[in-house]
Amino acid sequence: MTSSGASTAEHSFREDLAALVASDEHLAAVVAEHGVPAFWARPAGFPSLVLFVLEQQVSLASAAATYRSILRRIDTMAPGSLLAHPDMRADGVSRQKERYLRALAAAVDEGTLDLGSLTSASDDEVRARLMALPGIGAWTADVYLLSCLGRPDLWPVGDRALQVAAAETLGLAEVPTPVVLTEIGERWRPRRSTAARILWHGYLRRRGRAETHLPT
Repeated sequence: MTSSGASTAEHSFREDLAALVASDEHLAAVVAEHGVPAFWARPAGFPSLVLFVLEQQVSLASAAATYRSILRRIDTMAPGSLLAHPDMRADGVSRQKERYLRALAAAVDEGTLDLGSLTSASDDEVRARLMALPGIGAWTADVYLLSCLGRPDLWPVGDRALQVAAAETLGLAEVPTPVVLTEIGERWRPRRSTAARILWHGYLRRRGRAETHLPT
């Protein structure tokens, strides 16, 4: 994402946050208790996608540690460097995720996946191109759209933290399923990315944690 793109996305976030706080008492309560969430973003491109794959079904801290371990061995998180890495298992990467990462690296290295072109593609086009690769599903595509491309109306219903945060914030008796969370999110359309950011912010603050950035 260019610096101007990031600025535009952050400006939109501020406007959407003000509108949501003014119209929704539950989100307003999160902001009142925990403050305005910082506008966190990850750079668009290959390194962020690698990290998102590593974050699947593990803690953010564990994924970040694995990412740093790989980076120490290959010096730069680039497709060619990752493909030349002889054994990601030594860095704590599962056999399945190693296969996913090598497929991603090969697609970018060979040009079958042009990450630069995703900036101007529609949400559905980005999902289709990313999800054509093994190991990249709806969650990975949606969080890439939200945090790397700055799209305003993403709602990653498969994200466990978002599910739990919605239950806590809305006072639900049970953690919503993705289907139920989809229905819940309709109240915040077309600002669902910002609603998700507010919910995640409350979830993390209640646990004494903070948003994560791309490890270096």
